[in-house]
Amino acid sequence: MDVFSLGVVVRQWLEQQPIKGYATSHLFTVSIPALVFSLFYLFKIHGVYSSSKKSNIHNLPPSPPRIPIIGNLHQVGTLAHRSFRDLSRKHGPLMLLHLGQSQTLVVSSVEMATEIMKNQDVAFANRPYTNAANALLYGCTDIAFAPYGEYWRQVKKISVLQLLSVKRVQSLKYVRQEEVDILIQKISSSCSLRKDDEQVINLSEALQTLTNNIVSRCVLGAKYESAHGNRFGQLSKEIMELLGAFSVGDYFPSLGWIDVVSGLSSKFNKAFQELDIFLDRVINEHLLRHSKSQDDDGEPDDSNKLDLTDVLLLSQKDNSKVSRNNIKAIIMDMFVSGSHTSATAMEWTMSELIKNPKVMDKAQDEVRRVVGNKSKIEEADINQMDYLKCIVKEILRLHPPIPTLVPRESPNSTTKLAGYDIPPNTTVYINAWAIHRDSKVWENPEEFRPERFIDNPISFKGQDFEFIPFGSGRRGCPGLSFGIAIIEFALANLLYRFNWEVPAGEKREELDMTEASGFTVNRKIPLRVVPSTIKKP
Repeated sequence: MDVFSLGVVVRQWLEQQPIKGYATSHLFTVSIPALVFSLFYLFKIHGVYSSSKKSNIHNLPPSPPRIPIIGNLHQVGTLAHRSFRDLSRKHGPLMLLHLGQSQTLVVSSVEMATEIMKNQDVAFANRPYTNAANALLYGCTDIAFAPYGEYWRQVKKISVLQLLSVKRVQSLKYVRQEEVDILIQKISSSCSLRKDDEQVINLSEALQTLTNNIVSRCVLGAKYESAHGNRFGQLSKEIMELLGAFSVGDYFPSLGWIDVVSGLSSKFNKAFQELDIFLDRVINEHLLRHSKSQDDDGEPDDSNKLDLTDVLLLSQKDNSKVSRNNIKAIIMDMFVSGSHTSATAMEWTMSELIKNPKVMDKAQDEVRRVVGNKSKIEEADINQMDYLKCIVKEILRLHPPIPTLVPRESPNSTTKLAGYDIPPNTTVYINAWAIHRDSKVWENPEEFRPERFIDNPISFKGQDFEFIPFGSGRRGCPGLSFGIAIIEFALANLLYRFNWEVPAGEKREELDMTEASGFTVNRKIPLRVVPSTIKKP
């Protein structure tokens, strides 16, 4: 392969990648020549490419044919979960990909997911290193990306007990109620302003603002999105996009300098510096408040109103290894994962309901029957809304917010899966999206059909491996109860208070459902809809 041929392949591949957060034109003009000639040099002089590495491992999982140096990277498009599914259909539910110098195992079946997340959960409990997580999350000291070990167990325990437990989630219902009420009032005001022209609202944006404010109050103690010029919500969105950006250094460690040339490292640093300044201010405000409100025993007076930042600061007394930077990493983790995944799930729910008016009508009938003539929905009412719960389950099946679960890593020695040898330190992606759409498991899997969950005991809590939107095992998402409480309560209110239509000139059945690329997969085109208040008899 000559330089020209290699350049064509690399350029075609990079054009497919979800390169967000920095100038694509700058990447092509500056980094592609450097990347091409560096790869060519490694190939010609050192013979470095994935398939040339000597190994004593012979019984590897099936793998698609690959190109020297870049391996299978050119076969992975901007929507990795779809590319993985298509490749797995040809090469099997346990498939080894060579992505540059990184070996990646893609899991696409219930059986293999069970083996990894249940039978060999401890062996596969570690996380692979990524440049984005290291740069943006204080050296991967958050919960989602932290290496498996004592530190991770410590901080997960604190966060689960103080924010994510069922008891704590219930105690925070007043936050959900207040913020959902504000959203409902804004939409109602929009409806009342309508005269002759319809009032179109960006529901995607409204739902993201809702979850930002709920999570911010629970984690930071205030609605920092509005208190600090709306910047924190935007910054967290940038962080999420950068976590999903393509980093050359992740796939070619010796060529990590290309991320500097392309401007990606600069993007990491700029976002991190702004994040760090903001979180320092948050922590200082909390410390100042503590110093003013301590009682005679040296503890804050109102322990029931402590937010997660308060709890993490107090935990330092008993956990000397939890540093200020660790606290900032956990805060950001809670905010990004809790806010964006919940908003994405609600965005897809409203999209599918608008596209399927019979399901919408059935859901609204149930919600309005349960609530009756009460002025407000109470969270206890949700327990009687069985069909709404089926809808949420179906959305999490059809549109899991993180379709390929946060990757795991194989042990640092060769391990066995289904009789195959798995090389040490292999990145492992469990394609929940593909498992959820497996025709061997689900009838008509591409259809939005909430009825499939009526009288169906299957749960998304991690015990049924055909349905794993939150993952399972030790590295399963700890925020399940927190997120579901937001999603169900907000949706019930939206269905109870309003009827929903598409803008004039558009058709429900033709609603664009294209996915956007990123760490979470939301709609590519924001959901713009026309609400109208219901007329009560």
